[in-house]
Parts: sequence; structure tokens; C-alpha cells
Amino acid sequence: MTGRGRFMRRIAILLRVVGLAAVARIVPAKAGIQKSPEFRVKPGMTSLVRLVLSGVVLLSVLVSGLVPAPVEAQDIAVLSSSAVASFPLSLEFKFRAQSSAEINFVALHYQVERLNYARVTSEVRPRFKPGPAVEATWRWDMRLGSLPPGARVKYWWTVGDASGRKLVTEAKTFEFNDERYKWKSVTAGSVTLSWYEGDEAFARELLNSVQASLDRLGRDMGAKLERPVRAFIYASGRDLQGALVYPVGWEGGVAVSEFGTVMIGISTSELAWGKRAIAHEITHLLVGQVTFSPYADLPIWLNEGLAMYGEGPLEQGYASLLQQAISQKTLISVRSLSAPFSTDPRLALLSYAQSEALVEFLLTKYGRDKLLALLDTFKQGATFDGALKSVYGFDLDGLDKLWRESLETRKTTASLPLRPRANELAQRPVPAAPAAAWGFLVFPVVLAFGYSVRRRW
Repeated sequence: MTGRGRFMRRIAILLRVVGLAAVARIVPAKAGIQKSPEFRVKPGMTSLVRLVLSGVVLLSVLVSGLVPAPVEAQDIAVLSSSAVASFPLSLEFKFRAQSSAEINFVALHYQVERLNYARVTSEVRPRFKPGPAVEATWRWDMRLGSLPPGARVKYWWTVGDASGRKLVTEAKTFEFNDERYKWKSVTAGSVTLSWYEGDEAFARELLNSVQASLDRLGRDMGAKLERPVRAFIYASGRDLQGALVYPVGWEGGVAVSEFGTVMIGISTSELAWGKRAIAHEITHLLVGQVTFSPYADLPIWLNEGLAMYGEGPLEQGYASLLQQAISQKTLISVRSLSAPFSTDPRLALLSYAQSEALVEFLLTKYGRDKLLALLDTFKQGATFDGALKSVYGFDLDGLDKLWRESLETRKTTASLPLRPRANELAQRPVPAAPAAAWGFLVFPVVLAFGYSVRRRW
């Protein structure tokens, strides 16, 4: 800072101090509070004091305009700070600064906005060449922890020089968007749907399906979205593959619960299937929000059964498969359905059908309050058997017995042709993420820190 700058800054500080002293002298003593004599204005001096104070305040404002901004006040100037996305593979942060002394410290800090148990700030020390002017770049490789479209990242920099000065920049927020397409958006309630192919009527049909599902879940379960969610509708499965860092080749939809995000490939010619698919995945987000906890661990049949229930009446293909298993006595035990479903396609489809039947049984026989209490009990960290016993008075085996006894009177409703959904076909290792990994474990269910996938055959 120049000598003139330091001089003007001292004047500004002095004037502010004088101003505060003047304010103290004209504030009258309040009832019940003793003030020393020097805090009272002498008769005849009020106008003079006010005049002096007005001049002090005006001069202080004028001089303050000459005081350098916080960045320059420390003699460290930020030349640029930016973030550039290459969706879905990377996010690059760039920074340039200069100082009269050698800059010997640069650090990037960032926070990812997501559903979490605590605010996590990550710090990165990028490589740079120390000197009076520096450039630093850090590239977030999404192979080490991916972000879905629409994820928001808040970031800022800390820079220090050899004289001991340090500067922390103001935080900026960057949205990690898939800019390969020109997205359009519509919003209803807590749900925003973004798409790029098809007219608005196409998007409204999908959004109306979501709202109908949420209304059904609210009416029958008493559950509702606690935070806004967003659905990205890709025009095909191929386009969806291009939005994934590790595409498996058969995903039809992905739900990322901690970000409140759904990604689905729905062409305009598959609207009927798409309406059920998006209702299914949004239900997963709702269940994830309702049960969000570091202790929650839901049985797969409950999570998938609720998502199937959210779609509406059971599809004819699932109903037929379930009826066949009942008549042939080849039903899967409830205890087995609590773990990830079989990789065998037929068994996987039967698992979905049975899961929906189990949820419908609990709702029909015991009511929505108990089912909501069951979800809350799981949220508190109860075991599968423990949660059921606490709410219903029976464990997994007891539920299995009661449910099988009720099947004789169960009626199914035909609707659309069967479209199979995800099963556990592969499992990929999850590398440690620098901040926010939404996982690459291919499970058929939204977990607290995973995602669900929906298969297209």
C-alpha cells in the first residue's frame, strides 16, 4: 500500500472514531440507566454537535470511497477466479493473483450442496510456481467422485505471500450442468423437470404423472417431499449413457438421493413407460428424504415396494408373474427380499412384484400411520426385525407368514405391458471421492448414499 493510501485510511478510521464519540454525546440517558456527565449534551450545544457530526459523517463517507477494497487493502490482487465444466468428466478451477511480495501459498476450498449430515469443506493445494504473479489450476476428475447434472458447488480461494499477508476471496457458486443440450424446464410444486426433445405437452404429461404419484403417497402413506427435487429427461438411453461417467450399457434411469436428482432416458414415443419410470424414481427420492439418517438401513423389498406402489396399479406382467409364483409355490421369502435382488431376470422381476404386494398388504391391513412409523423407526437405526416388531409386533418371518395367508384374497389390476426394471447385474468399485461421490454401486434401490438404476430391455 502506498504512503498516500495508508494516510487516507488512517484519516477514515480517525473520522469514524470521532463520529462515534459524537453519537455517544448526543444520546440521552434512558430511564433507569445512570449515565456519567460527559455523555450529556450541554444546553445550547445540540445544534453545533449535530452540525459537526453531519460534517464528520459526510467526510468519512467521501474518504471511505478512497480506501482500497479488501483485496487491494492487503496488497494481494486477485486477477481472475473461474470454474469450467466438461460434463460429465471433469470440473476445472482456475485462479490468478499478484502481490508486491512473493506469493507462496494458494489453496482452493469448496463445498458441494447436497443432503448431508454435516457441512463438509474440502481443501485442495494445487501446484503453482511461487512469485509475485501466480496461476493455479485444479481439475476435479469425476472418475474419482462424480456429480449429477445440476449439482451446485460453492468455492473460494486462500492466497498468502512472503510478507505474511493472507487473502480469502469471496465465495462463488458454480452449477455443474450438462451443456451438450439446450434444456427447457417446467416446475410444479417441489418438482422441476428439465428436457430438451419433445414439446411442453410431453413434459407436462411426465410431470403430471409425478404429481399423481406424490399425491397418492401423501394420501396413502402420509409422506411428502421435504426438499425440492429435479428430473433430467434425456431423449434416449444412448443420450443418458453419455451423461454417466461409468455407463453400464443398460440403465434406463438413475436416482441420486443425496442430490435430489433423477436422470431418465425417455423418448417421445415411450411416454407411457416414461410416466411410470419417473414416478418410480421420484418415489425413491421421497423415501430417501423421509428416512435420511446416518443410521437408516431399509430392507430392499420396502424401498422398491414403495417405488412400485408409487407408480400406480401393478402392471399386468408383474401381476401374472406373481400369480404364477403363488400357484407354483415358488415365492421368495421376505427375509431374502431384504437383501439385493437376484441377478436372474425372472427372479428379479418377481422380487419387484412381491415387494409391491408386501407394501400394499401393510397399507391395506394396518394403515398408513403404521407404515410411516416403520420408516421413522428405520431412520432411528432399528434392525429389519427390530423395526417390524416395534411397529407391528412381528418380525420378517412373521410378516412372510401373514402376507402369504392374505394372498388368497389379493386382487391385481391389469394396466400396461411389463417393462422390466433394474436388477443387480454388476458392481463397480467406488474410488474415494474428494468431496461428493454419488457412487457407482449398481443396486436396484436408492440408498442413503447410492443411486438406483432402472433397466430397459
